[in-house]
Amino acid sequence: MLSALAVSGYRSLRELIVPLGGLNVITGANGSGKSSVYRSLRLLAETARGGVITSLAREGGLPSTLWAGPERFSRAMLSGEVEVQGTRRTEPVSLRLGFAGRQFSYAIDLGLPPPGTSRFVLDPLIKRECIWSGPVLRPSALLVDRQGAALRTRDENGDWQTVPQPVASFDSMMTEFADPRCAPEMITVREQIRSWRFYDHFRTDSDAPARMPHIGTHTPVLSDDGADLAAALQTIREIGDPAALDAAIDDAFPGSRLDIATQDGRFEVLMHQHGLLRPLKGAELSDGTLRYLLLVAALMTPRPPALLVLNEPETSLHPDLLPALARLIARAAHHSQVLVVSHAARLIAALEREKSSESILLEKHFGATRIAEADERDMPAWKWPSR
Repeated sequence: MLSALAVSGYRSLRELIVPLGGLNVITGANGSGKSSVYRSLRLLAETARGGVITSLAREGGLPSTLWAGPERFSRAMLSGEVEVQGTRRTEPVSLRLGFAGRQFSYAIDLGLPPPGTSRFVLDPLIKRECIWSGPVLRPSALLVDRQGAALRTRDENGDWQTVPQPVASFDSMMTEFADPRCAPEMITVREQIRSWRFYDHFRTDSDAPARMPHIGTHTPVLSDDGADLAAALQTIREIGDPAALDAAIDDAFPGSRLDIATQDGRFEVLMHQHGLLRPLKGAELSDGTLRYLLLVAALMTPRPPALLVLNEPETSLHPDLLPALARLIARAAHHSQVLVVSHAARLIAALEREKSSESILLEKHFGATRIAEADERDMPAWKWPSR
């Protein structure tokens, strides 16, 4: 389980350390930085899939995603005596992402390429990557270390070994090196990150894939767009917890029952509702009902991930459905670490009543996101690897 998320230099996240528990609720006013926290987690996930550089390029490259304020705020700026203005830089330009875990921790540092060295101007360079044991970086805890193109690992005696093959500046070591003898820790961390799942803004319009019949195969993990909804629900019924599935439907829609129709190998969702003479097909369901079914399929997966992240799951849901959704999320937190980004007061209140929940209220201060009323003494210890 992750104990902290660390981000430096990404959009409004000038320097943010977020403590994490089993069930995490991130909230705050519009523009407080909730989406940036969610995006930073997705960027971290992309490191294990080889897509972090491409993802940053889609956002306009490093210059478009970097913290836009000064490197430091002077006392005069903070007191209002002078206007906020640029200061002379003392550190290199960087965007840094990392997480602390009870077993292993990871950090990546991305910087700007030297001017005129390449036409791929939107591609940042990976300057440093590290994996270390435990939540706090110490020289003795460092296990895998990449500086520029050079990569080294610890051998069984704890001595450093240099990997002869250099790593390209645009490739993460997570995808370019996988030797279970030299660096089993890297494989462990990479597979952990690859298991993370993100769900945000399922399509529920009239042409949404989840409304249509589709070829059914065993689907223990719902796809990002929810196109395989019917197969995912049927998989829960056959190899998951069918009683809990029925209870989740009845909890949100009392007297209703879910069924999956099959014809020539194609699956389709059917919803039996109290008082109706026939079931409603996926194409007939309301946006809120369809979204709730998608969340049920995601949260009741028979193959729970290490980390499950939901971005504004309350979208399109009637407020009366939020307590049922909160119970679904709390149930998922028994099997996975869960992070929910939301601004729905009723959902937040229901989740905050859970014993394992960690509530994180974000706010802006001089354009930078910070945790409201955070006591520095209670924040997780974190140290960035130097270049």
